[in-house]
Amino acid sequence: MAIQLIKQANGLSQQLIAWRRHFHRNPELSFQEFGTAQFVAQTLRGMNGIKVETGIGVHTSVIGTLSGGEGPKIAIRADMDALPIQEENPEDYRSQNPGVMHACGHDAHAAILLGVAKLLSERFKSGELNGTVKFIFQPAEESTDENGLSGAPYMIQAGAYDGVDAAIALHMCPWLQVGEVQVNDGYSMANVDVFQGKVFGTGGHGAYPELGTDPIWMLSPVLQAIHGIVSRKVSALDAAVVSIGQVHAGTASNIIPTEVTLEGTIRSYLPEVRDLLSVEVDRAFALVEQLGGRYSLEIERGEPALNNDSSVNGWIRETIRSLYPECKLVQRPFGMGGEDFGYVTEKLPGAMFFLGCGLPDGIRRDLHTPIFNLDEACLPIGCAILAETARRFLTGEVRLQKNSEAGEAVYET
Repeated sequence: MAIQLIKQANGLSQQLIAWRRHFHRNPELSFQEFGTAQFVAQTLRGMNGIKVETGIGVHTSVIGTLSGGEGPKIAIRADMDALPIQEENPEDYRSQNPGVMHACGHDAHAAILLGVAKLLSERFKSGELNGTVKFIFQPAEESTDENGLSGAPYMIQAGAYDGVDAAIALHMCPWLQVGEVQVNDGYSMANVDVFQGKVFGTGGHGAYPELGTDPIWMLSPVLQAIHGIVSRKVSALDAAVVSIGQVHAGTASNIIPTEVTLEGTIRSYLPEVRDLLSVEVDRAFALVEQLGGRYSLEIERGEPALNNDSSVNGWIRETIRSLYPECKLVQRPFGMGGEDFGYVTEKLPGAMFFLGCGLPDGIRRDLHTPIFNLDEACLPIGCAILAETARRFLTGEVRLQKNSEAGEAVYET
């Protein structure tokens, strides 16, 4: 069975590459994935037995559903949006949309999920599988709207994951090579919060600073306090980051401004650390009150940490070992980046793995850079892992089980 699936996935290689390059040439920003969604929906409708729905939660979302009657239900998710980056790659399939680029691999994610749908539709057609698979093509993972929400919470609220027992996904991983996969149980990517703070003084003439209060001067202890939060307020055993990305003040060299604006990001894994960081950022800004100033602070809570279920991760590991016994499994967290699949793993058991895609030329092509690119030999590997993991769940070869003492899911094979 495993050898057959690998052959089928490898047989899709040229199609996967064609799909991926189509998406790469035609990238679209968050909430604007009109052409991408149309292409995905049209392609799914050409596959046997797939019911296609659009506009669930977000107007550019697409969901394909395969159902073979009673049985387990699993969702497989791919994101579709691109980033506001001007591509610098020379390939003939480079972005045709100025200032927009698939620099995070969502083009590959979408192409792989189309391949998974193709493989599983043939299995359902033969009567081999019972249960339900939902292929969730999600818009807007990279950015939020005016409500501070990305695509995942909208789709969850609209019922895209209702009745689903488990969810799986993958992400491109340029720091690993093809044939390597990174997995991690538990918290694996960060809570993402954003803060904007303002320090207020009276301002005044640069020649007479003693006549007023200077918000730039008051900023100094605030910066020191913010940069000391992680090292002095958070356990060294807990993941945390507080970074300032923007500082804005002033209009001229001889004018002391009335206010300074700071913007930054707060990252964490544990919920209690997330709460602590917000409290400590506020305390840092409050120092200006001792110096005659005032402050305001807004903290926008973004996506939650990606919390990989150990049960579902167990299925993925066993699938990889079965399909690709020579595959190198790297077991560590994915870093402090954000991933709105975290909303899904808050709702139900789910897991995401990072698929090695680095090109073998030694050039670093990191995520979110103008030269990001990938070795397309990874595409059938990702396709096979997702399809086989879903197949095993639908056939009962792996299943979720509740631990009676801890109430935690474990896996059985």
